Amino acid sequence: MSRKKEKRNTYLNLILWLFIIVNVNLIGSYIFERIDLTSEKRFTLSETTLDMLNELDDYIYLTIYLEGDLNSGFKRLRNSIKEMLDEFSVIAKNNIEYEFINPLKGKDDKARNEIGRQLMKKGLMPTNLQEKDSEGNTSQKIIFPGAIMTYKGRETAIDFLENKMGHSPEQNLNLSTQDIEYKLVKAIRDLQKKEKPKIAFIEGHGELDDLQLYDIINSLSEFYTVEFIKLDGQLNSLRERMMIDSVKSKVVNRYQAIIIAKPDSVFSKNDKFIIDQFIINGGKSLWLIDGTTIDMDSLSYQGSSIALVKQINIEDQLFKYGVRINPDLIQDIQCAMIPVNTAVVGAEPNFSPVPWLYFPLITPNNTHPITKNMDLIKTEFVSTIDTVGEDPNISKTFLLHTSQYTKVVNAPIRVDLRLVSQEPDKRQFIKSHKPIAVLLSGKFESLFNNRLEPEFEENNLIDFKAYGKPTKMIVVSDGDIIKNNADIKNGKYMPLPLGLDFYFRDIYYGGNKEFILNAVNYLCDDAGIMSVRSRELKLRLMDRAKINDEKLKWQIINIILPVLIVIIFGFIIRFVRKRKYAKV
Repeated sequence: MSRKKEKRNTYLNLILWLFIIVNVNLIGSYIFERIDLTSEKRFTLSETTLDMLNELDDYIYLTIYLEGDLNSGFKRLRNSIKEMLDEFSVIAKNNIEYEFINPLKGKDDKARNEIGRQLMKKGLMPTNLQEKDSEGNTSQKIIFPGAIMTYKGRETAIDFLENKMGHSPEQNLNLSTQDIEYKLVKAIRDLQKKEKPKIAFIEGHGELDDLQLYDIINSLSEFYTVEFIKLDGQLNSLRERMMIDSVKSKVVNRYQAIIIAKPDSVFSKNDKFIIDQFIINGGKSLWLIDGTTIDMDSLSYQGSSIALVKQINIEDQLFKYGVRINPDLIQDIQCAMIPVNTAVVGAEPNFSPVPWLYFPLITPNNTHPITKNMDLIKTEFVSTIDTVGEDPNISKTFLLHTSQYTKVVNAPIRVDLRLVSQEPDKRQFIKSHKPIAVLLSGKFESLFNNRLEPEFEENNLIDFKAYGKPTKMIVVSDGDIIKNNADIKNGKYMPLPLGLDFYFRDIYYGGNKEFILNAVNYLCDDAGIMSVRSRELKLRLMDRAKINDEKLKWQIINIILPVLIVIIFGFIIRFVRKRKYAKV
């Protein structure tokens, strides 16, 4: 082959390869595909997320406040958010735009404080970031690890940082990385809702009032229209007749879900029937019911009280649906503290924190979307809960359990504060992991099936059904789980945040509010968004203790060993070449 022909073939090959590369890139700009080889499919979006992104009909814009001089953990969180948004943008056909900014950069103290107040007002919480320089000096700065999402003129805040009690900063950052998809998808769905779903707190049976529910009402009001409904035997309290056309009509539920929070008086037959038909017709319900009743004034001032069986005439209704709250009390070695006067008689009071076995602290498991990655939950005088019946139409899932060191005592029983001075005998705490909350899903049978009275049967406001539409309910054997405490200031009650310890204000049980919000969201979630939260991403953390112990060894392996291998390889090559050419 002539030199001229060889040169021409080289140019042709070059042009051919350039043509292939350009066309592959053009095709790749229209077709997006990748293979996820991770065992937990951590880089694969859920079907719920894909459907939502494909249906976007307008731009979504995010301002993320994670930029600037961040430590390695927050940089990893920032990069994970960016990767997720990049993938969202591809699926949503570039309908998602974002920017990372440092809102405090270049601002003086006055401007920083004002920006901080504005971001907190929007719902973003600050985090104090501590860092050490090479000389061991510690510096602090405030960051806002969240974002503001805007869609069609509406906006919502996203707080990316998890802050679970008892977790290290690294563990919290890894949990935060795990929940990025869920938080973004939930924010999009909240902004897409044209009108808020309606939920109702039932009242009229001694339930908690709006002051005791102040914090959770505020939190729920961000996503729902919250009302209080007194049933009072009115058959149209939870349901109403709606016209389909000029002739036909049907009875529908007024609310998507109802919450029954710590009732202490008897439910009438009519009220039970109203709730029953609301549930049978697809209504969701959250029951927060105590199994026993205790005179707290007697316990506070006299040091003891009798825990009695609580009978409010809904036991048969819950039993019919497949659950029973037992008339007992749980003692748990994993429990909250209360202040007790430890001073001798006649001396100035000296209150010290001591464990109170009747206030179990619940560590939720990670097997369900409602309880996944949740903080500790504080309960007060909680009872055990059982499932009953074998209805194949009902699935039952326990959500909350006590610790492995649990003791159950049957009511009636005397509850005495002197218990705090006794060291718990672990040999008696052998009833491990007793359930206190259960989720029931399926088609329920009416309590009034085959026992319907004429006054109900003939009423056109009812449209009675014996067997229901698919629905869900959650039953918790503690009413105080949703209750916030209050301070008295200038003769007025000032509500405290739900989960804030009344006695020790530096302790906050974030799981209480999170559990209620997740429970209501799960019950009202028809789009399956909560299923995104259940995805398990295995974040493989390094063993810090092992790193410190074996630091020198791994430094030698990673720095010196490669250099030694190169030097040895060089000597071998030199030796081989010397022998080879020495023979020639």
